[in-house]
This record gives sequence, structure tokens and C-alpha cells, in this order.
Amino acid sequence: MSRIPSEELQKGLKLVVKDSVASQAVTTLSAGTFLVAFALELGASNLTIGILAGLTPLIQLIQLPSIYLVERFKSRRKIVVTSSLTGRVFILLIAAIPFLFDPSLGLFFLVVFVAINSVFSAVTSCSWNSWMRDLLPQESLGAFFSKKMIWATIFGILFSLVGGYLIDQSDWLFPDNPTWVYSLLFFMAFLSGILSSYYMSRIPEPIMTPSGLNLIKLISVPFKDANFRNLLKFLGTWNFAINLAAPFFTVYMLQRLEIPMSMVIILVTVSQVANLLLLKTWGRISDQYSNKTILAICGPLFIFAILLWTFTTFPDKHFLTLPMLFVIHMMMGAATAGISIASGNIGLKLAPRGGGLAYLAVISIVNSMAAGVAPILGGIFADYFLKRKLSLVINWSGPEQNFTIPTIDIQQWDFFFLISFGIGLYSIQRLFFVVEKGEISEKIVLGQIYSELKGHMKNLSSVGGMRSMIGFPFGVIRNIPILKKFLK
Repeated sequence: MSRIPSEELQKGLKLVVKDSVASQAVTTLSAGTFLVAFALELGASNLTIGILAGLTPLIQLIQLPSIYLVERFKSRRKIVVTSSLTGRVFILLIAAIPFLFDPSLGLFFLVVFVAINSVFSAVTSCSWNSWMRDLLPQESLGAFFSKKMIWATIFGILFSLVGGYLIDQSDWLFPDNPTWVYSLLFFMAFLSGILSSYYMSRIPEPIMTPSGLNLIKLISVPFKDANFRNLLKFLGTWNFAINLAAPFFTVYMLQRLEIPMSMVIILVTVSQVANLLLLKTWGRISDQYSNKTILAICGPLFIFAILLWTFTTFPDKHFLTLPMLFVIHMMMGAATAGISIASGNIGLKLAPRGGGLAYLAVISIVNSMAAGVAPILGGIFADYFLKRKLSLVINWSGPEQNFTIPTIDIQQWDFFFLISFGIGLYSIQRLFFVVEKGEISEKIVLGQIYSELKGHMKNLSSVGGMRSMIGFPFGVIRNIPILKKFLK
């Protein structure tokens, strides 16, 4: 594998960061909250929401034959650019759905177009992961990924706020058909996708080392590594646990809690801000200590946040529902910052340089199976749990007064949250069997985080205090009006 000249490598790393920003715009505007909201506007059922959530990860299994493409042509950049451009054409077709079809037929084509886009995304991911494995400097992965994710998160927040504002103004912008606002969002995602593909076309590519193995042998190699198998067990159970519940958070807030879309976007933004505040810290700790340690801290935090969803109704909305939602989203954002960096880095560290294609593809396959099956199962059983309820109350009766105190009230989505919590606990147990060089006690890392945050608490309420926590990338946009208003 040839070395990329230092100057060219630095330019390439900057382009990787720019691509992450453009790709984040695509994801924010065409997936997640906005995709679910669009599907609900078209009349999607719980099963359809589950299918939409599971399609993309399941189709990532196409990475398996995609390995053959990479091994056959050994031009990862060409594969990435071609497949990404082709896939993003179908985002443009999604934008056209409200103009071409009635809601029922539009929902069918939404699923079809998301599936086709996911096919090309899978081909892109396989080549991209192998490419980045050989390009990125291994000694500073945490710092680089945190910087990349900081910029992506900043612009993800901006696009979320813009998208939420446009949806709030949809009746005024498009009085004839308010769903046209989603067409605008998907069109913006398409333009961002074109920009992303342009950036990727300019990133340098190291010469690929031939594996000398056929596809079956290539895929079998990672499974012979006992430590890597332990990592797969953790990642598989973790992704199943998270994706059993997470795809339905938006549905839960919009339908069960009857929260307006604008408030949902605010909560998502709170999560992204919490994510942003800790990205740099997690990245530095990842390089200094270990990814496993970060996962051992952030994993339990995230699954505890999932458990808290069950208390947002008791049995209906209560005066603490909204404050709890803010706390939950802050916890999930802070935990996701560490999980995103550490789960990606630990796979990169355990995969051998020059031969990491199969290792990373196997990780993607395991993650895809778990993340794809979980929401579809959730959608299938949603109606079953809708008609079931588990409750426990304490009744008091006396000559002067009678009252009832509810202690447990579990129904519909609450069952998913509890099951997800239980499987998440099991996945954390599997994590401790993974061996990573440099791992240390979680107490040491928590102590460092506490020391770093304590120095900023006095100044946290000011823009300057927040800027000092995350450094330059956040500071350069401190004068953008929409962020200045939000941060006050």
C-alpha cells in the first residue's frame, strides 16, 4: 500500500470533513424524524414505519457481494462516487411523490425509493469503509472523528431547525398541499448529496493491497478471530436493542404524547447539542485510553434513557412529561457522542491494516441484520401491544376518602422500551469480553470528564463558556443569528 504525501493527505482529510457535513445534511433532511413524519402524513401504519426503519440497515447486507466489486476493480473512489450519485437520484424521486401520487400510492413508492436508495448506499459504504481504513491516521482516529462529527452535528442542528421551521410554516407556504414542504426538504437533501459526491471524488485513495482470497474465504477470516467474535456479539445485541425502540420515538411523541412537530424538532436539537458538547472530549479520551471504556460508560447511560421513556406517561401525560423528555434527549445525545466515536473506532482498531475490508464488512453485516430486523419486529407487534396493558395500583378506602395510586402502567410502546432496556443490559455484559489494548477503569475516565466539565460550569451559561468546551469548530459560527438565539 503506497503512502499518500503529507500535503495531499491533509487536503484529503479536510475533504472527508466537508463530505461528512454534506452527508449529514442528506441524513437529517431525508431520514429519521422528517422521513417518519412524511410517512405518517401519507398514512403509514406502525408496520410501515418499522419497515422504513429496517429497510436501510437490512439492505446493507448487500455489502457482502460489494466486497467482490472492491476486490475486482480495486478503485474504491470510483465505486463510491458512482453509487452515491445514482442512489441520490432516488431522493429526488421521493421529493416528487406528493406531486405524482395520491397518499396511499405515494406511501408504496416511498418504501420502494427508500429501498433502492439504500441499495446504492450499501455499495457506497462498503467501498468507503475500506478506503477510510487505509487513508486515516490510526494514532489520532478519535480526535479526527470527533472533529468530523462536531462539524456534522453543528450543521445537522441547523438543518433540523430549518426543516422544523419550514414544516411549521407549511400551511402558509403550501396552502394547497402542506405535504409539499417535505418535497422541499428532500430536494435540499438531494442537492446536499450531489455536493457530498463531489467532495468524495477529490479525496485521495491509497493503492489497495490485494487480498488473494475468494469472497467466501475473505469473509470467513474475521470469524476465526476470537476477540473479534466477541466484538460482533456486542455490536449485534446492542444494535438490536437500540433499534427495537429508537425508530418509534418520533411516532410515540407525535401520536401517544400528541406533541407538535416543532417541539419534536426542539427535542432532537437538544439531543444534538448535548452530543456536540461532548464529542471533542470523547474523541480525546478515545485516543488517550480506549474505545471499550467509552462504550462501558455511554452504553448504560443510553439504555437507562430508554427506560425513562416508560415514565413519560403515568398512565397519561403529566406535568413532568416535557421536562423528562428534555432530560432523556440530553442523556441520549451525550451517550450517542461517545458511542458513535467508540463503536466505529474499535472496529477500525481491531481490523488489520491493509486487510480490514472483510472485518469492516462483517461488522456492517452484523449491525445491519440486528438494526434491520428489530424495527420490523417492532412494527409487527405494535398492534398486538396496543391492545395489551399491564398495570398495578394501590387502592385506599376509608370512611372519609378513597383514592388510588398508580404504581405501574405499561402499554403499547412501553413494552418495547422495557424489552430494549433488557437486551441492552445483556449487550453491555457482552462488551466486557472484548479485549482492546489500552483499556482502563471507567472511574478514571469519569474522573477526567468531571474535571474537564467542572472548570466550565461557572461559565456554562455564556456563549464563551460553551465555546471553550468544544473549541474552534463551534466558535466560528457563534454569530449565526439562529444559534445565538438558541444558546441564550
